[in-house]
Amino acid sequence: MAKKTENTEYLELRRDLKEKRSKPLYAFYGSERFMLQWALKELRKRIQPGTEEFNDRRFDGKTVTIDELSDALEMFPAFSDFMLIEVTDFDFSKLGEDDVLRLKSLLADVPEYMCVVFIFDENGMKLDGRRKANAELKKLFTQVLFTRQEDAELRNWIKRHFAADGKSISDADADYLAYITGGLMTAMAGEIDKVTAYSLGERITRSDIDAVVIPTLEAQTYELTDALLKENYDTAASKLATLISMNEPAHRICYGIALTLRQLFCAKALISEGKGAGELCELFEKLKDFQARNIISAAKRISPDRARRLCDIAADAAFKLNSASYGDNEILKELIIELAGA
Repeated sequence: MAKKTENTEYLELRRDLKEKRSKPLYAFYGSERFMLQWALKELRKRIQPGTEEFNDRRFDGKTVTIDELSDALEMFPAFSDFMLIEVTDFDFSKLGEDDVLRLKSLLADVPEYMCVVFIFDENGMKLDGRRKANAELKKLFTQVLFTRQEDAELRNWIKRHFAADGKSISDADADYLAYITGGLMTAMAGEIDKVTAYSLGERITRSDIDAVVIPTLEAQTYELTDALLKENYDTAASKLATLISMNEPAHRICYGIALTLRQLFCAKALISEGKGAGELCELFEKLKDFQARNIISAAKRISPDRARRLCDIAADAAFKLNSASYGDNEILKELIIELAGA
């Protein structure tokens, strides 16, 4: 059973930033843009205030040339002992062999007073490592993945943000807010502001959150499937109607339902081995603790055959969505009816 791997490069970066030091060359990427931007801000703090115009050089990777990067790398800091170069969305695929070799030569010798950061989307740098020059160039980078934070860190971050506005929130409700927003700080920051503005009391409540925060599709499809597993069929039908009225893609709704049912099937297997919610969270890294407990509880109430049958029904619906000639919404409604009767 897979264990969660420690993001060592990210942890090392945080330690370095705390000590006001850095590696010469980074590739920043990942879905958690809030923390990525935080890291860039911490690097910029090392520049002497008032000299940012000279010492924080930013380039659009889609248009920058190797010559421009070469010129920047040959510059000295102006009225500061640190210089930062930021390159966003650089397209390595446009480089020929000679350009790769030249860029490798430039980046292999970044001066000690400088830090160069290439910034990418959540998929990271697209550099084919099968070519020797590309592989050598890629090795020069310290690649740092910015992804969803651990539950405890998210909870404390949420509580600190509410506290800054004179509000408090319980651990359970902080976890709930993280869950329905997808657990990314970038999304939560705006939602915290909305909840703070809406709430009249000092204590943030679950009803305050529900009043102004629209849950992610993933959260809503989980709640729909959870209602089915608890045999709350009216609730499940109501949640499906809400998703359809919001014009959510049928394929994504179906995927969310199928995912929860796969988790249910795995939970049944874990129970037979004497295992539980903790091991289920290890298998599905985005699964919250309370979700895992609910799924384990549901798995205890059904037979292995029924768990398998539910997965098969969801798989059939996914196939119909890809091939059927009639409406997607009708297929989703049929899916709920079939799941309820299974």
